[in-house]
Amino acid sequence: MPDVICLGELLIDFISTNQDVSLADSAGFSKAPGGAPANVAAGISKLGLTAGFIGKIGDDPFGYYLKKVLDELHIDTKYLIIDKQYRTTLSFVALKADGLRDCMFYRNPGADMMLCEEEISQDYIAGSKIFHFGSISLGCEPVKTATRKAIDYAKSNNVIISYDPNLRMSLWADEEKAKREINEGFKLADIVKISEEEYEFITGCSSNEECAAYIIGQGAKFVVISLGREGCFYSNGVDEGYIPGYPVKAIETTGAGDAFVAAFLAGFLGRIGKDTLFDVDEEMIKILHYANAAGALATTKIGAIPSLPTWNEVLQLAEHK
Repeated sequence: MPDVICLGELLIDFISTNQDVSLADSAGFSKAPGGAPANVAAGISKLGLTAGFIGKIGDDPFGYYLKKVLDELHIDTKYLIIDKQYRTTLSFVALKADGLRDCMFYRNPGADMMLCEEEISQDYIAGSKIFHFGSISLGCEPVKTATRKAIDYAKSNNVIISYDPNLRMSLWADEEKAKREINEGFKLADIVKISEEEYEFITGCSSNEECAAYIIGQGAKFVVISLGREGCFYSNGVDEGYIPGYPVKAIETTGAGDAFVAAFLAGFLGRIGKDTLFDVDEEMIKILHYANAAGALATTKIGAIPSLPTWNEVLQLAEHK
């Protein structure tokens, strides 16, 4: 069984080949595989551990391309379902000079939205060590019920649950539903990674410390707030602090947060079974440094999955700062 199982969206990112323009003004796009939970699975695999992916793609050229990408990364695709009725989700992204993204999804509905609870295997999830999910699969049915079923299986089998809200407002019907559903995820997870750009909208908090305390108050045991080039803030409800980032020449930020999550979970796997699982000790601090390095490295290449680093690349940056 895979060490880490990720559930959610797998899609194609079409990234503008022009710098600092809107989608409407982009002259062309470069195709890249993506989707936050799939990116995490790919990151885990590229770091040398085993990952599985649960999701749905269309019976179309884009879907078969995505399956081929995951298969070539040695990700277990036993529960990647090909749907003959719905198309693979597509995303178009244009990058602005200020780092913000102009993004549009073709997903009305997309195959990833149509994952059903009967397509979730309890034995598969029970055999893993970490189950990871994001908020996009909480936004509509039937994938919401399927996600909750997978989480229930993870909880009942003492599998560590990881959650990254990964806010994409264009995929939600309205702001209040987004806040409500995303906040429900905090009650279900052991580990939460959230970015500084999204937490004020989601939580209503105005500082890293307040945000971490709020999420832990909802039920999480360890919270990491990614701060871009500044690094990250961490808290387990008792100990908290900042880990500095790594200076790199950033080209494109898509997938950086997923690279961070993958490296953190890869390091965290070595702690499972210990009584000090969520303690902030020397090992945990080192894991956070590696996660920062992975996130930084992912900004130096175009595309999410293509930019994900190996352990050797992470170690080279983290240990030769």
